[in-house]
Amino acid sequence: MTNNQMGALLMMASMAAFTFNDTLVKAVGAELPLSQILVIRGALATALIFALARYMGSLRFRLPALDWGLLLGRCLCEAGATYFFLSALMLMPLANVTAVLQMLPLTVTLGAALFFREAIGWRRMVAILAGFCGMLLIVRPGPTGFDGASLFALAAVVCVTARDLFTRRMSSVVPSMTVTLMASLTVLGFGVIYSFQQEWQPMQPWHFATLLGAACFIFGGYLFSVMTMRTGDVAVVSPFRYSGLLWALLLGWFFFGDWPGPLTLVGAGIVVGAGLFTLYRERQQAGS
Repeated sequence: MTNNQMGALLMMASMAAFTFNDTLVKAVGAELPLSQILVIRGALATALIFALARYMGSLRFRLPALDWGLLLGRCLCEAGATYFFLSALMLMPLANVTAVLQMLPLTVTLGAALFFREAIGWRRMVAILAGFCGMLLIVRPGPTGFDGASLFALAAVVCVTARDLFTRRMSSVVPSMTVTLMASLTVLGFGVIYSFQQEWQPMQPWHFATLLGAACFIFGGYLFSVMTMRTGDVAVVSPFRYSGLLWALLLGWFFFGDWPGPLTLVGAGIVVGAGLFTLYRERQQAGS
């Protein structure tokens, strides 16, 4: 097996792990408040991430001031993305909210062009516009605009886009595990603060088991994603990120009986197609 083949498998494993985490969180979210989920899952996941980072010897906190500023901005965006994504997840079918998140390659490309003056040709701009049209088919705003669930999903896209733009500006001296640990700690801290606004509920054994499973899956997602970046060519393995949508379709149907309507599936197909074309064009530009 080549490095790229292994990288593709690791990318698909990462997407599967993240989607299983989303499924478990959505299942337990019907009975527990979001702050309680964030704190318990966050504490478990942070402990696992810290143990892995220490084992790998990849923690480094003596960083340039600019990198610390970028890391702080990234962490704040991570907390916002987690809140908005999980809030949307509680209100929307799993596949729908996952499909909206597939806009990220397009929004990051657009954001890099707007804020970093990175050049994008007319082909990628057309792909971005097509992707936004596909997104509208997924969320389908009514006469009064977007509903609350759709706004949460779109806010999550904005936060993750900003997070990825901050990441792109960090220097190579910042270890990926340091970034992951700081993000997990920030989300945990946000959950603790948010707890003052919500009343926690008594937990049954299955609640704790579900959150433990979610923490293990999110830890696996981070681990596989780090291994992916160290194994395969990013330009080759990145398109396999879209396998997460397939997992969301299957898990949403199996656990919650949700199956997107035809317009949603068409919109998701347009978004994925536009994203794949954008990745293809970026790979061509990098090779030229």
